[in-house]
Amino acid sequence: MEVVNAAQAPDDQHGGQVGHLPPARDNMRLLGKLDLADGLQGSVTDVDAHRGFAYLGTDYPRCPEDGGPGTGVHVVDIRRPGNPKKVAFIPSGARVGEGIHVLHVDTRRFTGDLLLFSNESCSDERPGGGISIVDVTNPRNPVMLADQVGDTDANDPEDPTPLEEPNDVHSVMGWDAGKKAYAILTDNFEALDVDIMDISNPRAPRLIAETGYDEWAGISPQLAHQEQIFHHDMWVKKIEGDWVAMVSYWDAGWVLLNLNNPANPVFVKDSDYQTPDPLAPAFQLPEGNAHQGTWSSNNRFFVGTDEDFAPFRIQKLSITTGPNAGDFDAAAVGGGAAPNTLPDQVMNGPTVYGGYGCPPDTYEGATPVPQRSDFDLDLQRGEEAILVLQRGPVQDPSEPTDPCFPGEKAAEAIEAGWDAVLIVQRHLGDPELDSAFCGSGGYPEDAPPIVTACTTHTAFHHIFNSPPAYDLPYDPAREPDIGDVGERISTTGDFDGWGYAHLLNARTLEEIDVYAPPEVHDPRFALQNFGDLTVHEVETDRRRGVNLAYFSWYAAGARVARFGPKGMREVGSFIAPEGNNFWGVDTVKRGKRRPLLLFSDRDFGLFVMKYTGPQ
Repeated sequence: MEVVNAAQAPDDQHGGQVGHLPPARDNMRLLGKLDLADGLQGSVTDVDAHRGFAYLGTDYPRCPEDGGPGTGVHVVDIRRPGNPKKVAFIPSGARVGEGIHVLHVDTRRFTGDLLLFSNESCSDERPGGGISIVDVTNPRNPVMLADQVGDTDANDPEDPTPLEEPNDVHSVMGWDAGKKAYAILTDNFEALDVDIMDISNPRAPRLIAETGYDEWAGISPQLAHQEQIFHHDMWVKKIEGDWVAMVSYWDAGWVLLNLNNPANPVFVKDSDYQTPDPLAPAFQLPEGNAHQGTWSSNNRFFVGTDEDFAPFRIQKLSITTGPNAGDFDAAAVGGGAAPNTLPDQVMNGPTVYGGYGCPPDTYEGATPVPQRSDFDLDLQRGEEAILVLQRGPVQDPSEPTDPCFPGEKAAEAIEAGWDAVLIVQRHLGDPELDSAFCGSGGYPEDAPPIVTACTTHTAFHHIFNSPPAYDLPYDPAREPDIGDVGERISTTGDFDGWGYAHLLNARTLEEIDVYAPPEVHDPRFALQNFGDLTVHEVETDRRRGVNLAYFSWYAAGARVARFGPKGMREVGSFIAPEGNNFWGVDTVKRGKRRPLLLFSDRDFGLFVMKYTGPQ
């Protein structure tokens, strides 16, 4: 296979000459940039702008529990695009992720500019969910009006006592409906995960509606690969006199809701993915992962993004020795390297159980993983020493600590000398719920990729020759012991590419076309570390008659596509010489002039650009 070499780049902000594609600049002009990360990779999240100021969220590396300086929202003056300046910082008690939205409202109780941002707990010791509402009428002097408000309904008929903290929220968007204003938000913890709040009085917002997949009669039963169904993001707009929301509902696609009565959202229709997958036709099931999206300026089109960190689809894990030899469901782990990146493209070898693998330095009470040097595993040629780690912990009395990300677990295994990691599903209370799903994220951005795969809890017990158990809370006596040596396993993946963009007919929600940069569906760029090449977010040009979409594409940089009834094609791109890790994107309308384009780089901060190509 041909080797693809990354370009040499000075002052690299992404850990040496790996982790990003070569620099590119096609029909894009860099106007200015501002460092907000202060050396903390992965610490910058979403971006939104309003009246000459940009607002950027902050991620887990800034959580005090991880030794960070504290989370919150950066406020940046962008009125001079070539010289953006930070003018304020709004502290938060939680991770501020995809939910950054600023709007002007004029209600009976408040007139001014509001910043809405979402909160996801840094840890169980310092929970902080819901949304926060800030008066940013004077951006240099933000005033908190309501902090961490949201759904506190325990949904327990036996105990109606409200929760002490609202459920975590991944994203939020607000709208001014005239005399009243509202916000739609995700609920990370409940099946009814589309929540709506009345924020007409932003000092006393009220939860007025909860809905979700299970309540939408008429929704298409078609689902995508892995069949994960949850509310991830949303976009609200007034179209032909109706307030509507397009909800990005992961493997169920995009769902259109009527919000004319926000207290009673009405399901209208939903999209279906093309089968087979249009960019990986060897797979009958499309990847799915409806992540985010927005309408065109004329409302004829909807452009959506699917986020897929696993370019190799792992579908089977084989136990190759012992009384339980056989095949079991398996999956990739977002952020982990596929078995295909190993010299023989197969992850195989003996196994040892390592518990949950959460780092004791971060999670008080966590049990350290066993050291590879303590085991004589008699590795054969081409084999790896594989540490098996369980998802969680959740309701396990033997490990009363917070759950952690799969990437944190994997990093502990590599630090202890193991070659590869198998993460297994935890107890979910019912064997019917058991699946090969182990979460994603948390992998160190400044370290080599870690080969990781996922399988079911059933397979976990069979690897260690113990009867499967699923009950909650755990009975530790029915679990393998840390340090137990298990059977040999083997798994590999098939290349299906990273996440890409979809163009839908906004009236019918039928798919017109898909788009991705060429590297996204070239396996050479997945077998070496060129960073995450999945799309994240999209904004469309808000000028009438201009059908341009602006994408934040992680390590593939900023991309611009022109779209219409015949499809999408790329017309612009930007990757800095030092690489990029773009997450958020926003457009700043400037009348008939070309808009400013704001991109948030997770490892750096804010980039201000302008598209210069054909319109």
